Amino acid sequence: MRFSLVIPCYNEAANLPLLLKRCYPLALRDDVEIILVDNGSTDDSPQVLAALLPACPGCRSIRVDVNQGYGHGILAGLAAATGEIVGWTHADLQTDPQDALHGLALFERHGDGIFVKGRRYGRPLADVLFTAGMSAFETLLLATPLWDINAQPTMFSRRFLDTWRNAPHDFSLDLYAYYQARRAGLAVHRFPVHFGERAHGVSHWNVNWAAKRKFIRRTVDFSLQLKNSLKP
Repeated sequence: MRFSLVIPCYNEAANLPLLLKRCYPLALRDDVEIILVDNGSTDDSPQVLAALLPACPGCRSIRVDVNQGYGHGILAGLAAATGEIVGWTHADLQTDPQDALHGLALFERHGDGIFVKGRRYGRPLADVLFTAGMSAFETLLLATPLWDINAQPTMFSRRFLDTWRNAPHDFSLDLYAYYQARRAGLAVHRFPVHFGERAHGVSHWNVNWAAKRKFIRRTVDFSLQLKNSLKP
C-alpha cells in the first residue's frame, strides 16, 4: 500500500455520508486506503459507518471504545495503517480529504524523505491572528520555525513514524509531528488548502475563547515538557 489516510471521527454521524462521498475518488486508487477511526463516538456513528462503508471500497473503520483524545484516535489509526506514506486529516470537511492528492504528488516529486502539510487560507481574521500568535510562541520557545501547526493534511513516511516516542494523545499531536520532522531534518513542503465551514455540527475545541484558552494552556504545557525533554 502506498498511502494510508487516517481520519479521526468523534460524534460525526451527520458528516459521515458527505465525508465518505468526498473520500470516494481517493479511495478508488488501488494504492490508497482510508481508515476512519470511530474515536469513542456516543452518537450513531457506528451504525452509519456499518451502513455506508460496504459501498466505499478502499475505506475501512476501526473503533476506539472510549474517547481518549484527538491524538489517541489518530495514533490508533496509524497503528492499523499499512501504507509507506501515512497521514491524517479532519472529519469535519473544513479541509477536503482529496487535498491529500496534492500531498502525494509532492512525495512523487521529492521522494519519501519529506514532511508534507497543508497551509490554510480562507479563515476568519480572528482565527488567523490566533494561529499567528501560537506559531510565534512555539517558534520562539522551541527555537524552530513552525507555522500554521494545526493545518491539514499532515503526511510523512512510515520510516519517520517509526522514530516517534511518547507521542501525545491530544491536539498537541500536530505540534509533536511537525516539530519532530524539523528536528529530524526533513524538508517541509506546504501547499495551500481552502479552510471552509463545517458541514454539520460544531467544532470539538474551537467553540469560543474559553475553549481556546484551554487549548492554549494544554499546548503550552506540552511545549514546555517537550523543551525540557531536550535538555542534556
